[in-house]
Amino acid sequence: MAELTLAIVLFSDAANADLKVLRANEGLPLRLLMIGLPLTIAGGWLVGVWLFPQVPPLELAILATLLAPTDAALGKAVVSNPQVPASVREGLNVESGLNDGICVPVLLMFLALLVEEQTRSPISLALELVIEELGIGALIGITLTLIAWRLQRYSVKHQWQTPVWSQLTLPGLAILCFATAQTLGGSGFIAAFVGGLLASFLFTEQKHQMLKASEEFASLLSVITWVVFGALVIPWAWSSLTLNIWLYSVLSLTMIRILPVLISLVGTRFDFETRLFIGWFGPRGLASIVFAVMILAYPLQASRTLVATAVCTVLLSVLLHGLSANPWVARLASRDH
Repeated sequence: MAELTLAIVLFSDAANADLKVLRANEGLPLRLLMIGLPLTIAGGWLVGVWLFPQVPPLELAILATLLAPTDAALGKAVVSNPQVPASVREGLNVESGLNDGICVPVLLMFLALLVEEQTRSPISLALELVIEELGIGALIGITLTLIAWRLQRYSVKHQWQTPVWSQLTLPGLAILCFATAQTLGGSGFIAAFVGGLLASFLFTEQKHQMLKASEEFASLLSVITWVVFGALVIPWAWSSLTLNIWLYSVLSLTMIRILPVLISLVGTRFDFETRLFIGWFGPRGLASIVFAVMILAYPLQASRTLVATAVCTVLLSVLLHGLSANPWVARLASRDH
């Protein structure tokens, strides 16, 4: 269920994304995704090497990747608040909508390298993964979205579909992309993400109306996932929490996130406090939870440490970002006025 939830969220976020905004506001979203995100993964790996010397380096790369994506749902008090400058809201919203999809192939590549056979080199395995799993997923996402778009246009032209039922087109397409790719040996997440990006381009006229049901369905499944996370995963991981795990979680939400953002925003017109604001409000949520569940199926030496660290980071993020959102937004608003 957690994987299906993420697939629908990936599709909805990608379909909602306005790619024209990537270069807007001095390229804020593009800077966060192309500079900030890779530096965040690299920083997470370096801190992991320092705090968890007993964990294999490749597993630390997996930990850094699963904690890199942000969750707009947890930052709703920021991205939907009109008191926050529009450029900042749009930048954070687009970043959180796309970075989880970007992290999927990175995570899959690290996992593939983890289970590589002794007779095959890591480079050949990574290339095989890109060609097969990612390629199949992307191809299925493109193909099914094109078919759905043509069928949707045909049904509207012949008045075969009412506006109410048309809202089920995109959530159904998201599930179809995910399930088909998984069945055929591709990445369902990539299929959903690519399908959503193409749907954003094709379903332009009624996109927002058609996405309502998809967003509501994703919200419902997200709530269920959070309940299961709180009831089952947190108690399971709680006994494994150590001082180093708590320290890594705090650094993941602060230095590992904020420093790359500050670097990515060098040369922009944003003042220092606004840059800190953008760096701080990168809450971790659903994507990190689902990625943590995914890695349990792989032969990780330190799986309990990795999952416990992810759980601790998400838990701290819920508390700290929730508590700091309104006060800092109010401060920004009073300063600008």
